Amino acid sequence: MDKRDQAATKASKCPDRHKARYNPGHSYDPTLSQTTEQTTPDNSSNMSTYQQYLRLLRYVRPHWKLFAVSIVATIIMAATEPALPALVKPLLDGSFVEKDPEMIVLMPVLMVVLFIIRGLSTYISTVTMEGVATKVVYNLRQLMFQQLLVLPKSYFDNNSSGVVLSKITFDVEQLTQAASKVLVILIRDSLAIIGLLGWILYLNWKLALIAFALIPAVTFLVKAISKRLRRISQELQRRMGIMTHTLEEVITGYKVVRLFGGQSYEQRRFDETANKVRLYRVKNVIAATANVQVIQVIAVCGLALMAYLSAEQSAAGEFTVGEFVSFFGAMAMMLSPLKKLTGINAELQRGLAAAESVFELIDEIPEADQGQSRTLHAKGKLEWQGVSYHFGDEQAPVLDEIELTVSPGENIALVGPSGSGKTTLTNLIPRFYHPTRGRIRLDGTDLEDIPLIDLRQQIAMVSQDIILFNGTIETNIAYGALQGAYREQIIAAARAANAWDFICEMPEGLDTLIGDNGVRLSGGQRQRIAIARAILKDAPILIFDEATSALDTESEQQIQNAMEHLRQGRTTLTIAHRLSTIEHADRIIVLQNGRIVESGPHATLLQQDGLYKKLHQLQYSGS
Repeated sequence: MDKRDQAATKASKCPDRHKARYNPGHSYDPTLSQTTEQTTPDNSSNMSTYQQYLRLLRYVRPHWKLFAVSIVATIIMAATEPALPALVKPLLDGSFVEKDPEMIVLMPVLMVVLFIIRGLSTYISTVTMEGVATKVVYNLRQLMFQQLLVLPKSYFDNNSSGVVLSKITFDVEQLTQAASKVLVILIRDSLAIIGLLGWILYLNWKLALIAFALIPAVTFLVKAISKRLRRISQELQRRMGIMTHTLEEVITGYKVVRLFGGQSYEQRRFDETANKVRLYRVKNVIAATANVQVIQVIAVCGLALMAYLSAEQSAAGEFTVGEFVSFFGAMAMMLSPLKKLTGINAELQRGLAAAESVFELIDEIPEADQGQSRTLHAKGKLEWQGVSYHFGDEQAPVLDEIELTVSPGENIALVGPSGSGKTTLTNLIPRFYHPTRGRIRLDGTDLEDIPLIDLRQQIAMVSQDIILFNGTIETNIAYGALQGAYREQIIAAARAANAWDFICEMPEGLDTLIGDNGVRLSGGQRQRIAIARAILKDAPILIFDEATSALDTESEQQIQNAMEHLRQGRTTLTIAHRLSTIEHADRIIVLQNGRIVESGPHATLLQQDGLYKKLHQLQYSGS
């Protein structure tokens, strides 16, 4: 056991269940964003069906060996289709007509061998192609998840999480059929039809011309129905995303739904969306089934005509019994692959519509990260120079010509009415947003020139919206790149955040599972875990956005003392509505309508007849 771990365990007053150990975990890979597929910014919806499918097949390339085995097995399987009617001719003519003893023995053996080959090739083709398809879906899911990790905050502001979840869970699954079943049927049944057509052409080329005459009509119908199937599939996936979003809102907001009697409203909303999903599924089946049946009717009409003409030729002695049965058998055998080929159109269009949705996410532009000025440990000087920020095309700026300089180690408090731009101002530091105008400097270097991984290593943030993960207390404190921390460091951070006492009372201490977003913890406990995480990071810049809002008075005072110690030597920006928590700040910045209207220490601002004094009087008038 490491000596430092032993010291940590000995120092703690918790039971022995806290076994000191080194927890290396899996550190965050800063190169992850570099592995994201670099694609052109062209919208995937502008791509043709052919281009979409070719792009989908690009993801098959890494698995080309398995894919090649599947294709070879599929070709062998397709070759057995025309081989069966080809055996029928010598079987009938040689065994029943000519009564050749060799044929009587040989033909049944060949048929057994043929079906053994057919069975083996079918098994190999199906299993290997499914293996390729599932790997393609897995790789796309990896790529989509990697993309989520590097997309800008604006993407999540503009897209509901339910729709994004639907892309990764539902839409990408639809690609399985397009990447496996469709390809197998396309190769196998196309080759089977070509082989069968070749055989009947060999037996009687005049009658075979009737079959070739049907091809233009079938092609026209398939092309016409494809557009409708694609539109239906796109709308189905969109509705599925809406339904997923509705479900997510009800699950996460179940308390509000029940307290405010929203059950009926939410039920109606879900029923409407789920019914739309049902209707579009029915529309898809109607279009696909009608397509198959119409093509089958056309094919059967051609078969009937050929059967009539071949029967006349047989009666006239132009056809032997074996040739007639082989010809008609080959024609009948074409119905099954023809039905499958026309039926895969619905699967193909659904898969391509899903591919379009998946590629839209993959093609999203990641966070801009062109910085080249490496920053390993910042001093903490921040400068806002003429910074303005607009959300979209809104006329009123959220921030308007901000001029502010924060010295290294300075403790700055940001106050002002809701919507004055306090949180946006701090969100510009880690480049969650980018200034519409002006620039921000860190130690004299423009933030845009600093690599994101370096910039964000300099910042620790505790926001009013605490985010915890469904794991242990330890993994939530030592999260991400902090997973390499020793337990004594984690304990020290928990103590500094006034979290150690309640952690000791937990069933498993640091190893206690806290549930989805810390549901098993109180609001104050959740905030103290988040503060401990920020303390453990030991960053030169600290951002606290209402970090003590859910704490009782006693805990708040203890946290304030810990934060006061933590602030030493670090640049700190604290957003606070409770003015008592920031009275000892070096400087208080008062914002209103996106502009700085006052600046100075607490005592100085109270002497002025300004906004800060009004806010202070309003807050303390009822105390």
